[in-house]
Amino acid sequence: MTYQQQGGAAPPGPPVPTMPAAPAVPPQAPPPEPRSRPAAPDQGPPRRTAWAEGVDRLRAAATTEPGRLRVIGAVLALLVVVFGAVTAWQMAERQTAADDVLNRSQPLSSDAAEIYRALADANTAASSGFLAGGQETADSRRTYEAGMKLASDKLVTAAANSEPGSASEKTISDLNRLLPQYTGLVERARANNRQGFPLGGAYLRYANSKMQIMLADAESLYEVEKGRLRSDYADAKPYPWIAIGLGVVAVGGLGWAQRRNYRRTNRVLNHGLVAATAGVTVVMLWLVVGHSVARAGLNESDAHAVRSLNTLNDARIASLKARGNENLTLVSRGAETKEVGKGKNKKSVDTFDYDYKAQMALLTTELSAAEKLADDLAGAAPVQDATKNMLVWKERHEVARAADEAGDYQGALDKVIGSEAQEPTRVCFDNVDAALAKAITREKAEFKQAAGDGLSAMNGLVEGAAVLAALAAAGALLGIGRRLSEYR
Repeated sequence: MTYQQQGGAAPPGPPVPTMPAAPAVPPQAPPPEPRSRPAAPDQGPPRRTAWAEGVDRLRAAATTEPGRLRVIGAVLALLVVVFGAVTAWQMAERQTAADDVLNRSQPLSSDAAEIYRALADANTAASSGFLAGGQETADSRRTYEAGMKLASDKLVTAAANSEPGSASEKTISDLNRLLPQYTGLVERARANNRQGFPLGGAYLRYANSKMQIMLADAESLYEVEKGRLRSDYADAKPYPWIAIGLGVVAVGGLGWAQRRNYRRTNRVLNHGLVAATAGVTVVMLWLVVGHSVARAGLNESDAHAVRSLNTLNDARIASLKARGNENLTLVSRGAETKEVGKGKNKKSVDTFDYDYKAQMALLTTELSAAEKLADDLAGAAPVQDATKNMLVWKERHEVARAADEAGDYQGALDKVIGSEAQEPTRVCFDNVDAALAKAITREKAEFKQAAGDGLSAMNGLVEGAAVLAALAAAGALLGIGRRLSEYR
């Protein structure tokens, strides 16, 4: 029974421990408000670019007549100066190209043709001397040595004018490397031939194979130089359209400025603007007329000289190849053959005689073209002479071939390198070569005359355009300045 049930009070229990009172915490002040940064002063709108400000000033100036005059004067002066600068630049380029045509690319093209001719001539002389056996003539030896010397000299000139790293430089280097190899083989062929050893023929054929490589290189050099000549013509002849267009704009601007001045002042002339217009007009006329005359001269040199020269050089190369093959036909005595044709028409032919016929066909074509290109009787006469001798050459060659095929080697030899009384093909070849040389010399003279006239028409144009344009710009500024002085 609990005490509560008995109605009595509960006996006192053990004392309950009490927790000590927490010390009083002093109240803390609230954290200070963060200081606000001072407001930035009002900087206004962002600064505009110098270009925008300049445009604004220009617009402001253009609202007044003096401002408009200053703008007009500046634009006119700038336009005239740009016209003069572009004229000088374009004509300087064309003048340089025309000078290259006259003094560099065409002479180098002729030198390349001379290299080929000298090598082929020397090779022909070497084979002719070999055919003469131990009785090689002094003329044959002299022709061979002269050809080698001329080829060496022309190679030195070509090397000095070739661009480093170009195809021409490599070709010239190859020719210089092969030249002493060829001469060494020719001397061995001569030495064996004088002693009657048949090995001499083998050496000469090997020397000829070297020469064919050299001739192919020389022909490649010739084609490269012809290409450079065409490139120089292409740079020299086009009209300077940019300069002409700027000149038209400059004259139109100056005319508009004078008309504007007249409508506002009733003054017919402004001396400065008139002088500027006259200066620009003179440059324009000089530019158009001078370049037209130069272009006409260059066109004439190209159409009536360079094309004829190229055709004549090609004809001469063909005649030299034909003569060399004709001699080697007798040297080889049928030792070298090749197959031509196809199927049932395939047959074996003498290599050198076959090549001779191919070159004679090419010679016929080139001579016909050269005669058509000749612009007068004096130019056509040597070509006609070469054609006549070529026809006789063909006839005599057939006689020589008939004798050789019949077993009469000495008779064939006499018809190729014999004395004049024996009517050899040698005389015909010499006559063809002499006639072509005469025609080439004449065409070179015509080229120099026509190309020189074309180059002369450009003389002084670059300097004159620059000076007159500067004076015209000054005249425009003075003319506008005179008008501005009325507002002061």
